[in-house]
Amino acid sequence: MEKLWYVVNTYSGHEDSVKEKLMQRASSMGFDDYIFRVIVPTETVVETTKDGKKKEVQKKLFPGYVLVEMIMTDEAWYVVRNTPGVTGLLGSSGKGAKPTPIPPQEIEKILVNMGMSRVDADTELKKGTKVDIVDGPFKGMSGVVDTVDNDNNRLTVIIDLFGQETPVELETFQINIAR
Repeated sequence: MEKLWYVVNTYSGHEDSVKEKLMQRASSMGFDDYIFRVIVPTETVVETTKDGKKKEVQKKLFPGYVLVEMIMTDEAWYVVRNTPGVTGLLGSSGKGAKPTPIPPQEIEKILVNMGMSRVDADTELKKGTKVDIVDGPFKGMSGVVDTVDNDNNRLTVIIDLFGQETPVELETFQINIAR
């Protein structure tokens, strides 16, 4: 099974506490291998105060929602939906139906806007990791990671192009880790 992103509905204003509780529950119940990242999508905006000063504030992109990267098993789904403050998962019709994941291109837009990547470059991408290219002119090809630039979410992948090993520069959203 692969890890995908899901939208968790929460009480509005409780997103940060749900994130903390969910991470604590995943850790204490031994689900670190199923529940990976929990984020509250935010963006930095500049607001003008009453006295005319400008200040940067974090504004929630989707009030009442938290994004969870997880492998959807019955047990992991149970942990998420029974976390205090969680009211449901988007895409689940109820009656035991599992939710639908966020399409990769949609989650990538959200994460890039936040300065993050769908692939956790710090822990998942190392020299020698096999990857599939899912976007750009080399879409459909596979290769091996040569270098990773975590600061810029870029990497160099060695692909077989016309029988020769060829390095190509990609952004992390353009690849999936080969399974």
